[in-house]
Amino acid sequence: MHIADGIVSAPVLVAGFGATALLAAATMRNIETDEIPKISVATAVFFVANFIHVPLGVVSIHLILNGLVGVLLGKRAFPAIMLGVVLQSFFGFGGVSVIGVNSVMLGGGALCAYGIWQLRHYVSIPKKEVVFGALAGALGIFFSGCILALALATTGEAFVESAKLVLGWHVVLMLLEGAVTGACVGFIARAKPELLAGQRLVAAN
Repeated sequence: MHIADGIVSAPVLVAGFGATALLAAATMRNIETDEIPKISVATAVFFVANFIHVPLGVVSIHLILNGLVGVLLGKRAFPAIMLGVVLQSFFGFGGVSVIGVNSVMLGGGALCAYGIWQLRHYVSIPKKEVVFGALAGALGIFFSGCILALALATTGEAFVESAKLVLGWHVVLMLLEGAVTGACVGFIARAKPELLAGQRLVAAN
């Protein structure tokens, strides 16, 4: 789901870097030292996930897991994804000129996932952590797919059809990401719930 160098127009690249700078400043504000290890682990998970390809007919897709990062880190998901995007650019995923666009696309999806995850506080259903984890994973990818399609469509008319195809392929990826993220969140909720972002502390009697 990375945009490569030389694909999108200069205005899109500039907008990407501008939006990344604003989001990074907002999400890194007042960061605590004890948050860094968790951010580092989540960045590593995001980084490695992109190298695991799943065959799908004559093509293959790979996990993104930006939704899982959002559920784990909350607003700190954006700098974690941004760092992952920078590191991935050195391994042929994306490129240097599109670091801004890719950070907004994938990091924005992580922030969207966190927003979906926080909605669990307003409902009372069985296994709501699994349900909202799955929704966070799926809709985080959907958000990222929309940003990718928008970046392509605003580059020129020649990319409009490509943008439509991208959204179609993301339906499959949404299902996969939703299933994986929901399963991971369900396990973490049982084993170590304090790792999940936005947990409400229960006052001791």
